[in-house]
Amino acid sequence: MYAVSVSRSFVAQHYLTVPDPGPEGTLHSHRYAVEATFRGPDLGEHGYLVDIDDVSEAMDALAERYRDRTLNDLPAFEGANPSAERFARIFGDRLLERLDPPAATELHVDVAEDDIARVAHVRSIE
Repeated sequence: MYAVSVSRSFVAQHYLTVPDPGPEGTLHSHRYAVEATFRGPDLGEHGYLVDIDDVSEAMDALAERYRDRTLNDLPAFEGANPSAERFARIFGDRLLERLDPPAATELHVDVAEDDIARVAHVRSIE
């Protein structure tokens, strides 16, 4: 099995919308560190699992998309609690919209909120 990871960090804001969110219910910032790991059993035609330059470019674009933004205000979070878990899934959705990783069969998106918590979303790539 092969694995290729690329990471980016940025600051974004959110507030939780669950009942009794405590202090997390008010607008606040986090330094997010997002790592995308592609996995697969075989290499593609050119000898890589994914093109690292393509992944880096997509990660840069997504970091800019979320940098200094309030997650609650973005269409992907409309009507949904902007949890770190949901953010990991949405980040993976947007990443796959930008890439066509021909040899990768799995995407693992890891999101760290400051030094407090780390969550992940794992999916098969078909």
